[in-house]
Amino acid sequence: MVDTSEADREGGRGQAMTNMPDLHAWFVREVLPLEPALTKYLQKYRGNKSDIADLLQDIYLRVYDSARRELPQSTRPFVFVTAHNVLVDRVRREKVIPLETVESIEALGVAAEVPGVEESIVAREELRRVQAALDELPPRSREAIVLRQINGLSRREIAVRMGIAEQTVKWHLNAGVRALAEIFYGNPEPKRSDS
Repeated sequence: MVDTSEADREGGRGQAMTNMPDLHAWFVREVLPLEPALTKYLQKYRGNKSDIADLLQDIYLRVYDSARRELPQSTRPFVFVTAHNVLVDRVRREKVIPLETVESIEALGVAAEVPGVEESIVAREELRRVQAALDELPPRSREAIVLRQINGLSRREIAVRMGIAEQTVKWHLNAGVRALAEIFYGNPEPKRSDS
């Protein structure tokens, strides 16, 4: 007689699942009760309610297929990670993305599409203009601007890195921004004529 553990007899988690009735029972017992929360999650990231039923079907299919090979250790996180992946795949496949979806793409962590040739050329040209303008700044102002705007450092962190007072950093930042505005936009104040 072979001794089997209780987990093995119940189709324990993390174990290969070959018994279809146990798989079905697991799905009904642990996955289907998550449907209201899953629907709410999908509605949050997908404004079109007609897509929800299709998305649920895709999620259930992936969960069931994966569980056929091996039951997940934790059902709820597994189902929601699968839902996230289905949403990401759907957004990547779509040519036109609804505006509601655009707002939540960052929350999904989806990488944006590669820009087209025209956008790349325009972006490169703008980058060249910015680099040329930065090159025209006095060295300390340029360093302060780069540390603040590109590296995202606070004035205090910039002061420590540059070995100067915070007030001096503020002065370099202001001088740099004024110089950049002059380079890009010219003199913003019209000259007054004495009449």
